Amino acid sequence: MLLNLLIVLAVAYLGVVLLVYFGQPRLVYFPEKQLSITPEAIGLDYTSVNIATRDGEILHGWWMSVPDAKGTVLFFHGNAGNISHRINYLEMFKRLGYNTLLFDYRGYGQSSGVPSEPGTYLDAQAAWRYLTEIRGIAPAQIVLFGESLGGAVAAWLAAQEKPGLLALASTFTSIPDLAAKLYPFLPVRWISRFDYDTRKSLQSVTCPVFIAHSPQDEIIPFEHGQQLFQAAPEPKQFLELEGGHNIGFIFMQPLWIKSLGAFMDENLKHAAEL
Repeated sequence: MLLNLLIVLAVAYLGVVLLVYFGQPRLVYFPEKQLSITPEAIGLDYTSVNIATRDGEILHGWWMSVPDAKGTVLFFHGNAGNISHRINYLEMFKRLGYNTLLFDYRGYGQSSGVPSEPGTYLDAQAAWRYLTEIRGIAPAQIVLFGESLGGAVAAWLAAQEKPGLLALASTFTSIPDLAAKLYPFLPVRWISRFDYDTRKSLQSVTCPVFIAHSPQDEIIPFEHGQQLFQAAPEPKQFLELEGGHNIGFIFMQPLWIKSLGAFMDENLKHAAEL
């Protein structure tokens, strides 16, 4: 009877492992297709843009320009929702004096396709080309800003290109690292189909890096932000946020806005002088 019980438990465990293996995309991506609001609703002037990727997808985004801009922010959102849930960032960067491109990955919002890790990297490159080739913005004047999963995508792009600055808010070191914390009873490092290795990307980044994370983050442990800060090159700055993963982001506190703005202003100015 004991042997039979062990066999049943082993089969059940194997079933869970296989379920997680094949269902990983549904554990990583939570896109919403319907836009809940537009920048016009909060009084922002913007342009709706379509960006073509090299593999044939069309990404939807919002371009917001400001007079006498200090630079341009390329914004990478997290794994849930769409750009309509990040409108407050547009207002924040406008107050800081920066143009902003906020876009949806494939499969999110009005963008075509199905999300995947290689796909998000292609999306990042397409957004970069839009700014540098179509808008004619100098790479040294571009800030790559990523929240949560978007931080991993932003760091990957920063390792491929030469932006003026990289900012990461509440970002993990890698998907396997995070999954090992969330699912300690599963062999996640063996079965993970995703990498999103932010720490590895930071080893190839050469621009200034700003990292923000909250000790109260209930989804991505605070130690992930600390480890990313250790891996980042100089000059760099760490900002300790407050609150949980979905309420601790930078746009909610004037002090945080001031810290990020000062770091961006100083380091983009330096990049322009080089």
